[in-house]
Amino acid sequence: MFEQINHIIEVVDDAVWGLPLIILILFTGLLLTARLGLLQVRHLGKAFKFMLKNEEDGEGEVTSFGALCTALSATIGTGNIAGVATALAAGGPGALFWMIVAAFLGMATKYAEGLLAIKYRTIDSEGHVLGGPFYYIENGMGKNWRWLAKIFAFFGAGVGLFGIGTFTQVNSIASAVKDFFDPETSHAVPLFGNTYSWATVITGLILTLCVGLVVIGGIRRIARVSEFVVPFMAILYVALGLIIIVTNITAVPAAIVSIVKSAFTGSALAGGAMGSMVVAMQKGIARGIFSNESGLGSAPIAAAAAMTKEPARQGLVSMTGTFIDTIVICTMTGLSVVIAGTWLDPKLEGVEITMAAFREGLPFPPEVASFSLMLCLVFFAFTTILGWNYYGERCVEYLFNRKRSVVTGYRWLYILAVFIGPYMTVAAVWNIADIFNALMAFPNLIALLALSGVVVRESKDYFGRLKTMK
Repeated sequence: MFEQINHIIEVVDDAVWGLPLIILILFTGLLLTARLGLLQVRHLGKAFKFMLKNEEDGEGEVTSFGALCTALSATIGTGNIAGVATALAAGGPGALFWMIVAAFLGMATKYAEGLLAIKYRTIDSEGHVLGGPFYYIENGMGKNWRWLAKIFAFFGAGVGLFGIGTFTQVNSIASAVKDFFDPETSHAVPLFGNTYSWATVITGLILTLCVGLVVIGGIRRIARVSEFVVPFMAILYVALGLIIIVTNITAVPAAIVSIVKSAFTGSALAGGAMGSMVVAMQKGIARGIFSNESGLGSAPIAAAAAMTKEPARQGLVSMTGTFIDTIVICTMTGLSVVIAGTWLDPKLEGVEITMAAFREGLPFPPEVASFSLMLCLVFFAFTTILGWNYYGERCVEYLFNRKRSVVTGYRWLYILAVFIGPYMTVAAVWNIADIFNALMAFPNLIALLALSGVVVRESKDYFGRLKTMK
């Protein structure tokens, strides 16, 4: 029964993440990159400057940095650790190359999302910010397109509840904790018709409690937690990745050659050259979007709450999220896994691949390396759970005209999903997440293409004004 369900999920996943969506994502990023004149290169320095310097007289609920940290809390998660590993295992080292290419183009996409989020947001009489793709679809494309906004909001709520937000994060946390404290499942308990380690059960209970305590406080509490945790966890993970690269520096050139070469020739494990190249491209782009969420439409929901009056400025700040998430952090993971060669081990899956790479690559005792990665993954995934609860609630707000009882019900369902997440199978979890991501991305990408002219006009006006101020 479960095998049949998993097979159906795999078929649907392959269908929605086929060439049409891959082409649409890359075309959107390429079009925006061209129309904005390689903005992600020319204005990257300015973007990082704005990231750390908040506006003093902007309207909103949280600072620009707080909005970015909320977005990063949702993007820097298991996709950076387990997601990269599963992409390499399925598509070979070349998947990392396509992940980076998609991220480079995705920076222009993320810029456009942040800009449109501020331009078309609304702020009610209580100071509550309402913004995101549903509002730039409705207010930018017109009321006749409200149905498209509703579709986005529906799938957005689903991504939070069944995709990125809960199952994948909790499942990866539970796997990492169990792998460290009870790798042989020596201390087990029968549950739900199966046997689970006590480490898995206890982790699920503690995580559910912590998530419940934070999400009840809403965006301000989520932003406060994110502003503290996100920089800390990103710096710790990058430091560990740099240690692996520096201590294995002689293996880096060969790893880079392998990544670039297999991006076009494919992996021998995946079959013929053309077919395996498509697999590498498919898995790399899918996991890249899963990780940095460029084009998905989630980050502009957080960006809309930023205290700013300049749409283009917030677009630049939003753009840094994709750079940090994929071009820095995912590359660290991918290089570590390729250097160690753990993606070739058929006995490993998900976070176990990265865990094995860190044990082999770090010049520490295996227990210290495993604990370090486990700590990073717990922080990464926990903040992703928080960020996606906020996204999901905003989607439900839009769908049900801010009806508090429905939003509260969604919140409790979300906490329940966190509770059952550790008991889902790894393959099913990632495939379900991929499907919801794809279905959420379609309406947002259509809106970005339709409103690309607005993005270009706003950008020319803003950068023109910046020049006159110098």
